[in-house]
Order: sequence, then C-alpha cells, then structure tokens
Amino acid sequence: MKKSQQQNRREFIKKGAAVAGGFFIVPRHVLGKGFIAPSDKLNIAAIGAGGKGSSDIKNAYNKGAENIVALCDVDHARCEGTIKEFPSAKLYKDFRKMLTEMGKDIDAVVISAPDHIHGIAAMTAMQMGKHVYVQKPLTHNIYEARQLTEAARKYKMVTQMGNQGASNPGQQQMIKWFDEGKIGKVKEVHVWTNRPVWPQGIKVPTDKPALIESMSASDWDLFIGPAEFVDYHPLYHPFKWRGWWNFGTGALGDMGCHLIDPPFRVLELGYPTEVECSVGQVFTRDWTPEYIPEGCPPSSHVQLKFPATKKNPTDLTMVWYDGGIRPFHPSIIPADDDIGDAGSTNGAMLLGEKGVMTCGTYGLNPKIYLNSGEKLEMDKNFKTDNPNEKLPEYGHHVSWTDAIKAGFNSKEHKALTSSFDYAGPLTETVLMGNLAIRSYTTASKDKNGKLEFDGRKKLIWDGPKMEITNYKDGNQFVGRKYRDGWKLI
Repeated sequence: MKKSQQQNRREFIKKGAAVAGGFFIVPRHVLGKGFIAPSDKLNIAAIGAGGKGSSDIKNAYNKGAENIVALCDVDHARCEGTIKEFPSAKLYKDFRKMLTEMGKDIDAVVISAPDHIHGIAAMTAMQMGKHVYVQKPLTHNIYEARQLTEAARKYKMVTQMGNQGASNPGQQQMIKWFDEGKIGKVKEVHVWTNRPVWPQGIKVPTDKPALIESMSASDWDLFIGPAEFVDYHPLYHPFKWRGWWNFGTGALGDMGCHLIDPPFRVLELGYPTEVECSVGQVFTRDWTPEYIPEGCPPSSHVQLKFPATKKNPTDLTMVWYDGGIRPFHPSIIPADDDIGDAGSTNGAMLLGEKGVMTCGTYGLNPKIYLNSGEKLEMDKNFKTDNPNEKLPEYGHHVSWTDAIKAGFNSKEHKALTSSFDYAGPLTETVLMGNLAIRSYTTASKDKNGKLEFDGRKKLIWDGPKMEITNYKDGNQFVGRKYRDGWKLI
C-alpha cells in the first residue's frame, strides 16, 4: 500500500474514531471483511483487462473514486491500453496467484474473462471475501450459475452481472407500463439477435499454428483453465472463443442476458418448464450435414415455456432467434417501423392482449403499439430511482461499488438491478437454450455407423433440481467436467 494511502487511513481513524457510547468508526482493514468506512476507496482487481474488461475496469474506477490495484490477463498485449492507464496496478497472468498474493489488499474483483473462466474465478474470489462484478453470461453452464447464486448469499458478497441494460431507465418504463395494464396479459415473447458476428458453425481446426508472440505455452494453459485442453489457434483467441462450447456460449450466451432481460424482468419470470430447438445446418457434401458437436451452430431457433406468475397470470411462450433469423412484423406495427434496434437487428417483443411492447438491446427505445392504433413512447422526462443513470453504462458499475460500501443487504445492495439473486436465474434461463442446442446436436452411432440424434425433441425441465426429466443424456451439459487442477471450489 502506498505511503500516502496509509497516511490517509491513519488521518481518517484520528478524525472518524468518535466515541459515542463506545461506538468507533474505523476503516476496513481494522474491522475486516464487509466493513468499509464511508470515506474509504475500494481496492479493485480485474480478471480480464482487454476487450470489454477495459471499459468495465474504467467504469468501476469511476475517475479515481476507487483504486485499481491489480490487473490479470493471460495476454498482456491485448490490454496494453489498460496497463498504461493504471501503471501502479500489479500485473498478473494467473488470477489464483493474484488473489493469493494480494488477498488483504483487494476488496472487489471485476471479471471480464472468457465465459469458461467466469464461474471458477467468481467462486474463488467470493470464498476469499471479495465482492464480484462478472460479465454476462454469469457462467458457462447452469450448474455454475446456481452455485454462484447460492455462494453470494452464503458468503454475504455484493454482486452484479455485467448486463448493463438492467440499469437502463427504459426497463423501468417498461415495468411501469406493464404494471399499469397497458398491454394486458402476455402469452408470447419474441427475442432475437444478429449474432453470431464471429465464425461459428465451422469445422474444428486441425492445423497447429505457432503461438502468438505475446503468449507463452504456460499462458495458453492458463487461457484453457478448466476447459478441455486444445492447442492454440486464432479461431479460439482472441474473441472467437465465443463460438466453441469448450470456452463460450454462442449467440445466446453473448446476447441473451441483454435481450431476454427486459421481458424476464417485466414479467418476473422464473424457471422455464420446457425447451425445444432447431438449428441451422451446414452442408459441404450432398445430403450430409456437417456434424460439429464442438462448435455452436450458425443459427438457432429456441422455444421456452414458462408457467404463470403473479404479475402475468397465464402460461407464456418465449421464442429466441439468432444467426440473422428474426420474427416477422406483427400487423399492429407499421411496416416501416423498425422493431427493437435500428434495422430490427436485435430486439424483444411482448405480445399482450391489448397491444405489443417492444425494445432494443439493453431495453433501449421502449415502445407500445396498442390495438387501438395508438403508439406510446418513453417520456423524455421519465423519472427513475437510479441515482447513477447519467454515468457510463447507466452507472451499472458505480451502483455496485456504492452497494459494496453500503454493505450486504443495505438498501443500495437491494436496489442493484442484476445482483446474483436475479442474474443467476436469468442466466439459467438463457443457458437453457444452449442445453437444448447441445442436446439437439448430441449423436450416437447405430450398428451400421449411422448417426442417431435422440435429443431432437421437447425437453422437460425440473428447474429446482436442474434436471431434464425425459432425456438423461442431455444432463451432461447442465455442468461440465473440469480439467485437473481446476475445480469449482
């Protein structure tokens, strides 16, 4: 710790240690985990400092309101800008070493690594008493999402998932409209994205190019982490890992936590009860589609069923589309109106008895098209209860750091829009689609060597038990096998 920081803390103790009936105010390193003085800065470490990690770190730093004390990334060349911006932060490549060496000097961790690292990194940090901010999707699989949700409560950690649209005022407007009965009961929801925008549905690479200069063999081993080992290939790193089940969660994992979030929140949905899908096929030979179980498909069409909720007293069907496929214009929406984002590239529609509610990514541009022909748009003067909404990404990061300072179960903590109590079930719902997709592409060979696909059917889901009840082989995808030396502790 820097000398100036030590002096500031000592000054605070002198000025703030007021005696009132034996009550003393002291800084966190005296009282320990969970006790942070109002004038104190958080010491934040980062796991994943390039790409989205760079903006997550900057937003949590909040122009110096907090300290960035450590940066961890397996490829330092990918995060040169972040390293230059925070020159006093200690550099690491192994997050386990960082947490072990700097444990007492870290209060919170921002995790923006590839999906397969999220669960293990977040669990390790929470068990060491660190509050965590984790990029979407919360985890690589359903089992990890459930474990993190329970661990956040057990260890009393303040948590937030990086689906920043959850803090967008547009979502509060949608909730208000729905609660006022503007569109009535909803029986159908449609959600879509133009992802993937990276190579997907392609053959597994078999060549072995040289490792990039910025990484050693041990760095690549750290990138693999808990996943099954594969040799380096530019089709895996950087960014393109999203299209491979070993590391990523495909288009659904990339955008589902942004786009499914608004209807999930507005309708207060819980666990789905069934899921069914179909996926795009790739043909490079006549009559024989490519069989690539290691990779996410080029496109998918997923249907989830939900039971009635207190807010929406009717069963609900949610349909997901990706790979450039999207729903058709409802007749109630003018033909020249975009649905969701500009060009209708991404969006969500809630089809109600009295009209259709729509929004784009992050809940942007919410609208209602009523059966009467009236169109409702968000009031420019709409008032929200988010004190940080004018900050970058609607203050999603700063609300988290404020909540850490206020403490577990404080009103600031309870006001977070994507703490794991919410983000965990949302992520499980998103990953249910992937459970169906992976079951759909699971095959066995008959006695003649022909592939048989037993998982191409409606899957019945027991949410509390995390179990498919009518296709046991699909349950292998609820969790994952961890490589030796890595486990979800």
